[in-house]
Amino acid sequence: MFIQTESTPNPATLKFLPGLAVMERGTLDITDPDGAKRSPLAKSLFGVDGVAGVFLGADFIAVTKTDERDWATMKPMVLGAIMEHYTSGAPVVEEGAAEAAEEASTDEDDDETVVRIKELLDTRVRPAVAQDGGDIVFRRFEDGVVYLHMQGACSGCPSSTATLKMGIENLLKHFIPEVREVRPIE
Repeated sequence: MFIQTESTPNPATLKFLPGLAVMERGTLDITDPDGAKRSPLAKSLFGVDGVAGVFLGADFIAVTKTDERDWATMKPMVLGAIMEHYTSGAPVVEEGAAEAAEEASTDEDDDETVVRIKELLDTRVRPAVAQDGGDIVFRRFEDGVVYLHMQGACSGCPSSTATLKMGIENLLKHFIPEVREVRPIE
Protein backbone atom coordinates (compact mmCIF):
# COMPACT_ATOMS: atom_id res chain seq x y z
CA MET A 1 0.00 0.00 0.00
CA PHE A 2 1.33 3.40 -1.00
CA ILE A 3 -0.03 6.39 0.93
CA GLN A 4 0.56 9.80 -0.57
CA THR A 5 0.77 12.94 1.53
CA GLU A 6 -0.05 16.52 0.65
CA SER A 7 0.51 19.71 2.58
CA THR A 8 -2.49 21.92 3.32
CA PRO A 9 -2.77 25.69 3.82
CA ASN A 10 -2.80 24.90 7.55
CA PRO A 11 0.82 24.08 8.57
CA ALA A 12 -0.45 22.00 11.50
CA THR A 13 -2.40 19.66 9.18
CA LEU A 14 -1.21 17.10 6.64
CA LYS A 15 -3.47 15.32 4.17
CA PHE A 16 -2.94 11.55 3.76
CA LEU A 17 -4.29 9.82 0.63
CA PRO A 18 -4.41 6.03 1.04
CA GLY A 19 -5.61 5.42 -2.52
CA LEU A 20 -8.79 3.82 -1.14
CA ALA A 21 -12.17 5.14 -0.08
CA VAL A 22 -12.09 6.52 3.43
CA MET A 23 -15.70 7.64 3.97
CA GLU A 24 -18.36 6.31 1.61
CA ARG A 25 -20.74 9.13 2.54
CA GLY A 26 -20.29 12.38 4.41
CA THR A 27 -17.28 13.39 6.47
CA LEU A 28 -16.25 12.92 10.08
CA ASP A 29 -14.39 15.54 12.13
CA ILE A 30 -12.87 14.19 15.34
CA THR A 31 -11.22 16.76 17.60
CA ASP A 32 -10.30 14.64 20.62
CA PRO A 33 -9.60 11.02 21.59
CA ASP A 34 -13.07 10.60 23.16
CA GLY A 35 -14.68 11.33 19.79
CA ALA A 36 -12.52 8.67 18.16
CA LYS A 37 -14.36 5.81 19.87
CA ARG A 38 -16.65 5.31 16.88
CA SER A 39 -13.76 5.16 14.39
CA PRO A 40 -11.07 2.48 14.73
CA LEU A 41 -8.89 4.44 12.29
CA ALA A 42 -9.17 7.69 14.25
CA LYS A 43 -8.62 5.81 17.52
CA SER A 44 -5.40 4.40 16.11
CA LEU A 45 -4.28 7.84 14.91
CA PHE A 46 -4.95 9.44 18.31
CA GLY A 47 -2.57 6.79 19.68
CA VAL A 48 0.25 8.67 17.92
CA ASP A 49 1.77 11.21 20.29
CA GLY A 50 1.01 14.74 19.11
CA VAL A 51 -2.18 14.09 17.11
CA ALA A 52 -4.71 16.81 17.94
CA GLY A 53 -7.40 16.10 15.34
CA VAL A 54 -8.48 13.69 12.62
CA PHE A 55 -10.75 14.57 9.70
CA LEU A 56 -12.06 11.77 7.48
CA GLY A 57 -13.08 12.75 3.94
CA ALA A 58 -14.18 10.73 0.93
CA ASP A 59 -10.68 9.70 -0.11
CA PHE A 60 -8.37 11.34 2.40
CA ILE A 61 -7.45 11.59 6.06
CA ALA A 62 -6.41 15.02 7.36
CA VAL A 63 -4.37 14.82 10.55
CA THR A 64 -3.73 17.88 12.70
CA LYS A 65 -0.79 17.94 15.11
CA THR A 66 -0.14 19.84 18.30
CA ASP A 67 2.25 22.81 18.21
CA GLU A 68 4.80 20.93 20.34
CA ARG A 69 5.41 18.24 17.72
CA ASP A 70 6.87 18.41 14.22
CA TRP A 71 5.89 16.54 11.07
CA ALA A 72 9.40 15.16 10.54
CA THR A 73 8.98 12.85 13.54
CA MET A 74 5.21 12.35 13.38
CA LYS A 75 4.68 11.64 9.69
CA PRO A 76 6.23 8.12 9.70
CA MET A 77 4.17 7.17 12.76
CA VAL A 78 0.94 8.46 11.20
CA LEU A 79 1.70 6.63 7.95
CA GLY A 80 2.33 3.46 9.93
CA ALA A 81 -0.95 3.79 11.84
CA ILE A 82 -2.91 4.30 8.61
CA MET A 83 -1.22 1.37 6.87
CA GLU A 84 -1.72 -0.88 9.88
CA HIS A 85 -5.40 0.05 10.02
CA TYR A 86 -6.05 -0.74 6.35
CA THR A 87 -4.17 -4.04 6.46
CA SER A 88 -6.14 -5.11 9.57
CA GLY A 89 -9.43 -5.09 7.68
CA ALA A 90 -11.14 -3.08 10.44
CA PRO A 91 -13.79 -0.57 9.32
CA VAL A 92 -12.91 3.12 9.14
CA VAL A 93 -16.00 3.88 11.24
CA GLU A 94 -18.19 1.53 13.24
CA GLU A 95 -21.50 0.49 11.71
CA GLY A 96 -24.11 3.17 12.34
CA ALA A 97 -21.52 5.88 13.03
CA ALA A 98 -21.21 6.74 9.34
CA GLU A 99 -24.90 7.61 9.14
CA ALA A 100 -24.62 9.71 12.28
CA ALA A 101 -21.63 11.54 10.79
CA GLU A 102 -23.46 12.56 7.64
CA GLU A 103 -24.67 16.12 7.48
CA ALA A 104 -28.16 16.48 6.10
CA SER A 105 -27.71 18.54 3.00
CA THR A 106 -31.34 19.65 2.71
CA ASP A 107 -33.99 19.88 5.37
CA GLU A 108 -37.67 19.98 4.47
CA ASP A 109 -38.07 23.08 6.64
CA ASP A 110 -35.41 25.08 4.75
CA ASP A 111 -36.68 28.20 3.07
CA GLU A 112 -35.69 29.01 -0.52
CA THR A 113 -32.70 31.16 0.49
CA VAL A 114 -31.23 28.43 2.71
CA VAL A 115 -31.72 25.84 -0.04
CA ARG A 116 -29.80 28.08 -2.48
CA ILE A 117 -27.01 28.70 0.10
CA LYS A 118 -26.61 24.97 0.73
CA GLU A 119 -26.60 24.22 -2.99
CA LEU A 120 -23.81 26.74 -3.65
CA LEU A 121 -21.81 25.42 -0.69
CA ASP A 122 -22.23 21.80 -1.83
CA THR A 123 -21.45 22.40 -5.51
CA ARG A 124 -18.83 25.16 -5.44
CA VAL A 125 -17.28 25.53 -2.01
CA ARG A 126 -17.04 22.11 -0.36
CA PRO A 127 -15.26 20.38 -3.29
CA ALA A 128 -12.60 23.12 -3.34
CA VAL A 129 -12.15 23.05 0.43
CA ALA A 130 -11.86 19.23 0.37
CA GLN A 131 -8.85 19.66 -1.93
CA ASP A 132 -7.16 21.38 1.01
CA GLY A 133 -8.10 18.66 3.49
CA GLY A 134 -11.11 20.22 5.13
CA ASP A 135 -14.80 20.89 4.98
CA ILE A 136 -17.20 23.72 5.63
CA VAL A 137 -20.62 22.89 7.02
CA PHE A 138 -23.67 25.13 6.94
CA ARG A 139 -25.11 25.79 10.40
CA ARG A 140 -27.71 28.51 9.97
CA PHE A 141 -28.83 31.69 8.18
CA GLU A 142 -30.11 34.57 10.32
CA ASP A 143 -30.67 38.24 9.51
CA GLY A 144 -28.52 38.10 6.38
CA VAL A 145 -25.66 36.29 8.10
CA VAL A 146 -24.54 32.78 7.07
CA TYR A 147 -22.92 30.81 9.91
CA LEU A 148 -20.47 28.10 8.85
CA HIS A 149 -18.49 25.53 10.80
CA MET A 150 -14.89 24.91 9.65
CA GLN A 151 -13.60 21.33 9.87
CA GLY A 152 -10.37 19.46 9.24
CA ALA A 153 -7.52 21.54 7.86
CA CYS A 154 -9.83 24.58 7.70
CA SER A 155 -10.24 24.68 11.46
CA GLY A 156 -7.54 26.93 12.84
CA CYS A 157 -6.01 27.58 9.42
CA PRO A 158 -4.33 30.98 9.12
CA SER A 159 -5.98 31.57 5.72
CA SER A 160 -9.49 30.48 6.77
CA THR A 161 -10.62 34.05 7.46
CA ALA A 162 -9.57 35.13 3.98
CA THR A 163 -11.30 32.08 2.49
CA LEU A 164 -14.50 32.92 4.35
CA LYS A 165 -14.53 36.66 3.68
CA MET A 166 -13.02 37.01 0.23
CA GLY A 167 -14.04 33.68 -1.22
CA ILE A 168 -17.22 32.25 0.25
CA GLU A 169 -18.81 35.53 1.34
CA ASN A 170 -18.27 37.15 -2.06
CA LEU A 171 -19.60 34.07 -3.87
CA LEU A 172 -22.75 33.87 -1.75
CA LYS A 173 -23.38 37.64 -1.94
CA HIS A 174 -23.01 37.53 -5.73
CA PHE A 175 -25.59 34.78 -6.22
CA ILE A 176 -27.86 35.43 -3.22
CA PRO A 177 -28.54 39.12 -2.51
CA GLU A 178 -30.08 38.28 0.88
CA VAL A 179 -26.62 37.31 2.18
CA ARG A 180 -24.83 40.22 3.84
CA GLU A 181 -22.06 38.43 5.71
CA VAL A 182 -20.46 35.04 6.46
CA ARG A 183 -19.22 34.15 9.95
CA PRO A 184 -17.45 31.09 11.33
CA ILE A 185 -18.81 29.30 14.41
CA GLU A 186 -17.45 26.47 16.55
